[in-house]
Amino acid sequence: MTWIRAAYGAVAMAFALAVATLVPNSWLAALACTLIAVALIRPWRDPRRLTLAGNPVRPFLIGVAVTTASATLTFGLATLAGWLTWGPINPRQVATFLITNAVIAVLLEAFPEELTLRGHTYSTLRTTQRPWQAAVITTAFFLVTPALSSVIESALILGAHKPWLAPPGEDPISYLVLLAVFGFTLIAARTATNSLWTAIGTHLTFLTVNRLTLYGEDRSAGWSMHLESPDAILLIPLYLLLATIAFRVIRRLTGSGSACGSRVGSARARS
Repeated sequence: MTWIRAAYGAVAMAFALAVATLVPNSWLAALACTLIAVALIRPWRDPRRLTLAGNPVRPFLIGVAVTTASATLTFGLATLAGWLTWGPINPRQVATFLITNAVIAVLLEAFPEELTLRGHTYSTLRTTQRPWQAAVITTAFFLVTPALSSVIESALILGAHKPWLAPPGEDPISYLVLLAVFGFTLIAARTATNSLWTAIGTHLTFLTVNRLTLYGEDRSAGWSMHLESPDAILLIPLYLLLATIAFRVIRRLTGSGSACGSRVGSARARS
């Protein structure tokens, strides 16, 4: 029964994303994704169980700060080593991009994905599983959610397009490896402060950094980064690993995992 409840989070996110994909306006699509995810999850979980209760500002900013610092350090050293070069910066264009991207990324991806997966799914698994087991299973659900969403989307439009394992143009293995690293980073962020807002801040920052730098030219973001070697793409999972280490240190220093661990222990004792 625990596994079914945990899988429900992935199905809810996949359905929300599939419906949002069919909305032609990007702003409305993002809003629809969040509203559907909340409608599917909120009746089954209160904010405290989802670790959404309390002031969100501090934990959110921790996620933003740790991820930004990790990316800055990694890209900075890579630039000094000659692995990266940077195009000219347009401050007004960058500011516009940051605002519009933040709203759409939070509503379409960061908030609903964290609510359903690192919120509902991980919290459900932690009632019976050890932390590392819950993290692995949650990340596995995270990996299959995009593909499941494409299946649901295909069903909704009566097979007008074929389901995919990775987005068109992406190498499936590279995509899944990066998604797995990202998934574990988000678990580390959530458990660092015992607040889902840290994972939401991390998720948003990851999307913003990559879209502003790696895909800045394609998205007209006002700034762009150029890889001097194909291997430099490994800098993305590298800065995620650095962020994961930082979150683990924060967790050790603050003891954020103790409350969650005691709840699991008491749940096992009752069973």
